Amino acid sequence: MFVDIALILLALAVLLVGGDLLVRGAVGAAAALKIPPLLVSLTIIAFGTSAPELFVSVTSVLEHEPGIAIGNIIGSNIANVFLVLGLPALIYPMSAHVPGLRRHAIAMLIATGAFAAIAYGAGSLDRPVGAALFAGIILYVLFLAVMARQTKGRDPVIDEVREYAEGARDNLGASALYIIAGLIGLPVGAHLLVDSGSSIAQAIGVREELIGLTVVAFGTSLPELATVVAAAFHKKSDVAIGNVVGSNIFNILAVGGATGLAGTAPFSADSLALDVPAMIVAALALSLFVLMRRDIGRVAGLVFVLAYAGFLAVVASQAG
Repeated sequence: MFVDIALILLALAVLLVGGDLLVRGAVGAAAALKIPPLLVSLTIIAFGTSAPELFVSVTSVLEHEPGIAIGNIIGSNIANVFLVLGLPALIYPMSAHVPGLRRHAIAMLIATGAFAAIAYGAGSLDRPVGAALFAGIILYVLFLAVMARQTKGRDPVIDEVREYAEGARDNLGASALYIIAGLIGLPVGAHLLVDSGSSIAQAIGVREELIGLTVVAFGTSLPELATVVAAAFHKKSDVAIGNVVGSNIFNILAVGGATGLAGTAPFSADSLALDVPAMIVAALALSLFVLMRRDIGRVAGLVFVLAYAGFLAVVASQAG
């Protein structure tokens, strides 16, 4: 099992580096080809930053380990709210009073509600459901484009993804190498992660979702966590909320949609009893701050971190 743990750590590193290389290479190639920056932000960067989660979930379904895919989507959304926002809030309060953020919070609530309805209604992600979710992310990207035009490009979600374009290299040759490295690294990392995660789940006798909820979700949330902590130290943490809201929407619609299109991923009874309700609570908690335009201060940050620790404790008790 120690070998599998080492392979999981290696796989996470490969996934994160591969995802970063793919995004930077695609952005550089787009710059070299004179593709408009707004189009780059709304497509290449927005989808590319979800690449690790997407590859892991699709690979999980294709390798007949759908529990990891479901756990990955749900666990990432829970970690994004309670950990990625909670921990930095202990350093410096984060402002939810950001122009335009409310509409994205509402979109996140709608996406979360749709995902919950699918979980308790259909009981699984399959091709019709996946097609519907993916249609949702296309509509959301079109909505972002309209909002960007109306607000002259100032939008909390678009601003977050546009940061990747700053300083992008427009050398087509170097960008092509980045893209190739990313396209090789992502499936290799996903395959390693799914195989090793499945082996550990079988060895300790737990449901597959636990691997996705914990190791995979935490690992793929590390870049966001590092970015938000750095922003908190520089007292610019208001941008973090747009990051999390946008990421959660893409996790449900893009990653969930791709997962369903790849095959069938059923929700287990344990997932319906604990994981999906926890994701709903996380979405409601974040939306409450955004809709009321209240800062996420140190007390709220502590509550968020304790909520995440409590969730992990319950998950760990299921493995006992």
